[in-house]
Amino acid sequence: MSQLQWQKSSFSDSGGENCVELAAAPGGAILLRESDAPAVVLRTTPARFAAFLDAIKADGSAPAAP
Repeated sequence: MSQLQWQKSSFSDSGGENCVELAAAPGGAILLRESDAPAVVLRTTPARFAAFLDAIKADGSAPAAP
């Protein structure tokens, strides 16, 4: 996954060690990882990620799993 372009969250720690990073995978999946554990990668769809962000913005909690 080294060829992916990871982007750090603007809310991440400025020290560089506590960062959430995102990347767009071939095929359209959204990948997420924590900078201090880069080998652990979560994969989701753009629609599910958007729903997750909307839920957090609305009330601070994540949507229930289907």
